[in-house]
Amino acid sequence: MKQRSSCSNFSCLLAGLFLVGLAVLVWATFTLPARAEAHFGPPSPRLGFGQRLRLSAELLWQKEALTTPADLAGSPRAFSVAWGETPAAIAARLEYEGLIRSPRIFISFLQYTGMDTTLQAGEYTLSPAMTSLEIARALQDATPNQITFTVLAGWRMEEIAASLPTSGLNISPEAFLLACRSRPPGYNFLAELPSQATLEGFLAAGSYPLSRGTTAVELITALLESFRGQLSPEMQQGFAHQGLNVFQAVTLASIIEREAVLDEEMPIIASVFFNRLAVGMPLESDPTVQYALGYNTVQQTWWTNPLSREAFELASPYNTYRDNGLPPGPIANPGPAALQAVAFPARTPYYYFRAACDGSGRHLFAATFEEHLRNDCP
Repeated sequence: MKQRSSCSNFSCLLAGLFLVGLAVLVWATFTLPARAEAHFGPPSPRLGFGQRLRLSAELLWQKEALTTPADLAGSPRAFSVAWGETPAAIAARLEYEGLIRSPRIFISFLQYTGMDTTLQAGEYTLSPAMTSLEIARALQDATPNQITFTVLAGWRMEEIAASLPTSGLNISPEAFLLACRSRPPGYNFLAELPSQATLEGFLAAGSYPLSRGTTAVELITALLESFRGQLSPEMQQGFAHQGLNVFQAVTLASIIEREAVLDEEMPIIASVFFNRLAVGMPLESDPTVQYALGYNTVQQTWWTNPLSREAFELASPYNTYRDNGLPPGPIANPGPAALQAVAFPARTPYYYFRAACDGSGRHLFAATFEEHLRNDCP
């Protein structure tokens, strides 16, 4: 009887343990995934039931390693992900650089969420003060918060606007062009603009580091600030010495910008135009006719080339073949070299220039029309 009692007790113990284990399994099956999802978001649909259960338990067990930064006092640093680099290699480098606490649990989180298949190659700025969760999410998008927006010297404002859709800025061309018709306060050099004038000519060329959230007004402000930085007192004195206010000087500089290929020739080209103005000759500048013609839908450019014979007869105040003096305003946005050329032109006897025939971008200058004709290409 004692032996049968002993066997009965052992069987009861096994049965009890089985029931406890079953209860734990049921609890884990229904509780752990739900808790993991509450803390770490929905799991990847690619996971099988066993994988989801295992990863849920692991993430919950190692939750502190995922939610506690490696170093709250750490400073941001550059981190690059190479094309084709594996999640394991990335995690190992993150730990080596002190950005995460545990590469193993970091990879488990990537697998749980499916982010292990969507890591993006590129350049990042990461900080030890970020949690592993934040770093994992940051590595899903290599798009930087800042972009570099470039304005080329000689662009008219419509060309700047046309570059916006592919710039990374959330500014439409229409919003930018509308802002170009504003008159922001605080810029004394804009006081000379005629009432109908736009900001054409004052949108300084250069490369600008900007936030992707920059507005049209903020972009205009950045361009005007850059122009103000270029407009030194010496330059303004140079304009005044030539008998020009800032608006007139920028207008002439915009023509020189479009005429010149080489910066070193700009002071000489400036001297030609000043010589013509002094004797009442028309400027006869092709870029002013191009500006007056506007967008060429066939060539898909704002600068029609070559110009037809009829184009030189175009009735427009910007056609400097028909009207003497400066056009009503700038035809483009000049760079600093063109502005310097207007402030400090060369002193020459030249009244004419034409492109050299060797394709170098240089010009041939002449004091007389006869010499100018002899400079024509054979």
